[in-house]
Amino acid sequence: MKNEPSFNSKILLFGEYSIIQDSMGLTLPYDEFKGKLTFDVNEMNEQFVSESNEHLSDFANYLQDLLDTKKLNIDFDIVSFKNDIANGMYFQSSIPQGFGVGSSGALVAAVYGKYSKNKIDINSMPTKKSILELKSVFAKMESYFHGKSSGVDPLICYMNLPLLINGKNGVEPVKVELNNSGKGAIFLIDTGISRSTEPLVKYYMERMEEPSFREFIDKQLKPFANNCIQAFLDGDKETLFAYMKLLSKFQFEHFKPMIPKLFNKMWKRGLDSGEYYLKLCGAGGGGYILGFTQNYELTKKQLKGQNLELLCNI
Repeated sequence: MKNEPSFNSKILLFGEYSIIQDSMGLTLPYDEFKGKLTFDVNEMNEQFVSESNEHLSDFANYLQDLLDTKKLNIDFDIVSFKNDIANGMYFQSSIPQGFGVGSSGALVAAVYGKYSKNKIDINSMPTKKSILELKSVFAKMESYFHGKSSGVDPLICYMNLPLLINGKNGVEPVKVELNNSGKGAIFLIDTGISRSTEPLVKYYMERMEEPSFREFIDKQLKPFANNCIQAFLDGDKETLFAYMKLLSKFQFEHFKPMIPKLFNKMWKRGLDSGEYYLKLCGAGGGGYILGFTQNYELTKKQLKGQNLELLCNI
């Protein structure tokens, strides 16, 4: 198993939370982190190996239940999966858990890729229908980790391509042109705080029961996210930053529980100055925060002392 493929992490650039309500979403592979199934214990500490192996065992039991109840209709070699776990297999990963970059997505992609028979081959240019089938399978598998999953995270980790999501039945690879010489940038801020996705998603779904909050999502958040995506794909920086300001302001006002308190002042400073705009990366609550700026060198000075990681220039 030493030659098992690695699966990259991902960044959901736009669409967190609103994608659950059928907004557009744009997700990119992020090769800074990756993970793979292995028996090799030389590179990881004993506690990590043991905990990962135990988590795989629990995940296998969850998949067994899905298969037994016909909720997961794929030809999956659950016996081999369980045997390998019993023999010490674990998920060797550099992907930080609870940071919104797809740790569970990469794991699901790796498990599907190794143990699913008649799996959809990503190297043969899958059709729109097969991509949607794959997304549906991944949604059921990843629900173990988050309570509810769109299936997008494992899909991007498995396909390793930028994907445009447009509602439940619209998923397609897209070409993303990045200007590596641009003064602007999209960057990550490491909050240093790990978090669990499930309670945040649960909170959001409970808020969606409120008519006023649901109206905010439909009439503001979804259009803001959709326009950001379209502008990004079109290379229209002026429109992108105009809607990024609106998106950042919306999240600051309505997603307070998802923003770590220590970063409230920094978030508002960007909104007030217009020098940079921040948004959630994944569920929020910790992990990474995404930043957008038209002058990265200036922003680095403004955010001196923060752990910034450049995602791409724009």
